[in-house]
Amino acid sequence: MTKQPLTLYLAAPRGFCAGVDRAIKIVELAIAKWGAPVYVRHEIVHNKYVVDTLRAQGAVFVEELDECPDDRPVIFSAHGVPKSVPRAAQARKMTFVDATCPLVSKVHIEAERHSENGLQMVMIGHTGHPETVGTMGQLPDGEVLLVETVADVAKIEPRDPTRLAFITQTTLSVDDTADIVAALHARFPAIIGPHKEDICYATTNRQAAVKEIAGRIEALLVIGAPNSSNSKRLVEVGRAQGCQYAQLIQRAADIDWRALEGATAIGLTAGASAPEILINEVIEAFEDRYDLTREIVETAIENVEFKVPRVLRTQA
Repeated sequence: MTKQPLTLYLAAPRGFCAGVDRAIKIVELAIAKWGAPVYVRHEIVHNKYVVDTLRAQGAVFVEELDECPDDRPVIFSAHGVPKSVPRAAQARKMTFVDATCPLVSKVHIEAERHSENGLQMVMIGHTGHPETVGTMGQLPDGEVLLVETVADVAKIEPRDPTRLAFITQTTLSVDDTADIVAALHARFPAIIGPHKEDICYATTNRQAAVKEIAGRIEALLVIGAPNSSNSKRLVEVGRAQGCQYAQLIQRAADIDWRALEGATAIGLTAGASAPEILINEVIEAFEDRYDLTREIVETAIENVEFKVPRVLRTQA
C-alpha cells in the first residue's frame, strides 16, 4: 500500500532545556553517590517518562518533606521550593540537594531584593503550580500578590500602589504575559519590572519556533505532560497562531491518527521537560504511516549549561 506523503516540520529548539538536564543529572548523581533510595520532593521535572526512569534507578518521589525519612538524602525539584522546606530539612539534619533551576533561583533572588527595599511583589503565575508556590514562599505571607490574567490586575489591593515590583513564573506565554505587564503598568505606573525578563530563554525560544512553523502546518503536536506549564503554553501558542488542531501528547501512543487524516503538513515540538527519546518515538511513528519528509525549522541555537551542585561534582 502506497504511503501518503507528509511533511513533518520539526520546531527547533524543542525538548530538554539546561535546567531540566541539570535536575535529572542531580538525581542520577545523588543515587550514584548515596545509593538507593534517594527521595525527591515533587516530580523532579514534569514528565512521566523521566520520573518513571528515575524511579526505576532508585528515586522515590513524594509531595512533602514529611514523607521522607531523616537518614536518606532528599532532592528539591527543578521548580523550586518555599524557604520553609530547606529550613525544615536543616532542622531534621537531613542531607538535601537543591535542584531548583538557576533561572528560577534568579527570580527568587529578585523577589528578596525588592522586598528588602520595601517593595511589595506582584507575581504573574499560575495558582498552585509548584514554581509559583516556591517563589511566593520566598517571602512572608501577604508580601506577594498573585495575578493570572489581565482581569486579575484590577482586583489586587496592594498596601501602597507606589511601592510595587513584579516578577513572573518562568514558563508562561510570552504574549499573554506582555498583556498582563501592560495592564500592571497602566494601573501602577511606578511598578518596577525585572532588569531582564523572568520568562526563561527555553520557554521563549520554544514558543518562537512554534510561531515560525504555525503558518506552514495543518496540525501541531506538542510532546509534554498534562501538568507541564511550558508544554501547555506551546499548545496555546499554536492555536493563537491559527493552528486549529494543536494537541498535547505524552507519547506516540497518544496520537489521534484519525484527527490527522488528510493532513499533508504537521508540526512537532516538545516541552522543555520532554526527552529526545520520546521525540524520536513520535517521528518513527510517522515514518511507519507516511512517506515522510522531515524539515527542521530552527529559530535559535541553545548552548546553555548549568553546573550541578559542588557536593555531586566528584561523581562520574
